[in-house]
Amino acid sequence: MNNEKERQFTAAGTNIQEVKQKNAEAGLSYNEVKALLAQSGGHGTAIYSDTDVEEVRQDIQKHQ
Repeated sequence: MNNEKERQFTAAGTNIQEVKQKNAEAGLSYNEVKALLAQSGGHGTAIYSDTDVEEVRQDIQKHQ
């Protein structure tokens, strides 16, 4: 049982389960923020976008 308790803490004494819980409650992850920005048109996020560029071009040409 002592071995189990030791695994819950890092060598520096940080409670691993507490850190995991706080991270889960903290909000969006870094990757979730990147995806959200890509969907909403954030600056410099084109590489994360799932927009079909050809489809957009065709749609623009239809309306011109």
